[in-house]
Amino acid sequence: MIALIWRYEVKEEARAAFEATYGPTGAWAQLFARSAGFRGTELFRAEDGSYLTLDVWGSQAEFDAFMAEYGEDYRSLDRSTEGWTRSEHRIGSYEVLG
Repeated sequence: MIALIWRYEVKEEARAAFEATYGPTGAWAQLFARSAGFRGTELFRAEDGSYLTLDVWGSQAEFDAFMAEYGEDYRSLDRSTEGWTRSEHRIGSYEVLG
C-alpha cells in the first residue's frame, strides 16, 4: 500500500468547507472511492492551523489507473477548491509498512 501526503495552509473563512470536502467522507474521498484501489483518507489539523491529508491506495499502479480514468474529475474538483488555500504542497508518496 502507499500513502499520498499533502500539506495545506487554509484561509480562515474556508476552514469548514475545507474540512468537509477533504475529510474521510468528503468530496475527495467520494471521488477516490470510484476506484477499488482506494483504501481511505485521513485529515489532520496542526496547532498552527495547517492541515495534512493522507490518502491510502493499494498501490501506485492503482492510483495511476484512477488518474487515467478520472483525471478530469480530479482536476475539476481541485480547481473548485483552489481559492480556499494560501498554499498547497505535495509532501510525497510513502510505502505503508506493517
